[in-house]
Amino acid sequence: MSLNTPLSSPNILGAVRCLWPAGATLGEGTMWSPGEQSLYWVDILERTLYRYHPATGARASWKFEEEISALAERANAPGLIVTLRRGFAFFDPSTERLTRLHEPEPDRVGNRFNDGKCDAQGRFWAGTMDFGATHPTGAMYRYEADGSCTRLDDGYAVSNGPTWSADGRTMYFNDTVHQQVNAFDLDPATGAVSNKRPWLKFGPGEGYPDGMTTDAAGRLWICHWGGSRVTCHDPVTAQELARVDLPTAHITNVAFGGPDFRTLFITSARYELTEAQLAEQPLAGSLFAVEIDSPGQAPHRFAG
Repeated sequence: MSLNTPLSSPNILGAVRCLWPAGATLGEGTMWSPGEQSLYWVDILERTLYRYHPATGARASWKFEEEISALAERANAPGLIVTLRRGFAFFDPSTERLTRLHEPEPDRVGNRFNDGKCDAQGRFWAGTMDFGATHPTGAMYRYEADGSCTRLDDGYAVSNGPTWSADGRTMYFNDTVHQQVNAFDLDPATGAVSNKRPWLKFGPGEGYPDGMTTDAAGRLWICHWGGSRVTCHDPVTAQELARVDLPTAHITNVAFGGPDFRTLFITSARYELTEAQLAEQPLAGSLFAVEIDSPGQAPHRFAG
């Protein structure tokens, strides 16, 4: 198949289910653990890490002293790498031990970390943002197992993503405030990025691009903050291929999981909804799931 041949559309199987009506202020950070067969996610502003085990419905949570926003499992040690308000850290849920690693922005006191995940080489990519979502002080970082941290792009009021093409040679990263998904050329061997370019622009009424992931076929699944949906897109043309409608406005993050990676887990937020909107959207801040007829990818683990 040519790289320019559009991919087929996936099928949405059944209705969206509410798995956990948590009422999260800002649900985010979805990550499936194949070993635990569990979904990890966070409420950034309530400083809470959650774990949900679909087979039993078991729930667990951990409170932090500061915001926690994104995570990935570690390949060579127990536990997780996470982004806290100011930097990277290791956290082991089994012992509740937190080990701080690096704070890359000592001079940007109004910032916090937001979205992030690992690439296929085990590097953790994460973005920062202005806490007030106004000033373009956020940046994109690559943190590696040797402790090195590189700033690769700058000028974001709110950053989200990233995700990658199936061959790992294109990275997508969201400039959320400007309703734009950008694409970068990526060198898988070195992690260098180049050729930043607009890839998808959200239109009026579509909301703002938030968290996203890539399925096994290479299609992108993008959350719409303020748009009540997740959309699936061709990785080359950006054509919309499928849509999942949700019963609340602020859709924040998404990950594939389940035994066959055909369950799409979706987080949401109550943040900035009025009392009237909350009355109309009682499931705002919930964790949702829906079945897809084609699988996602197993999440990549941090190499450290």
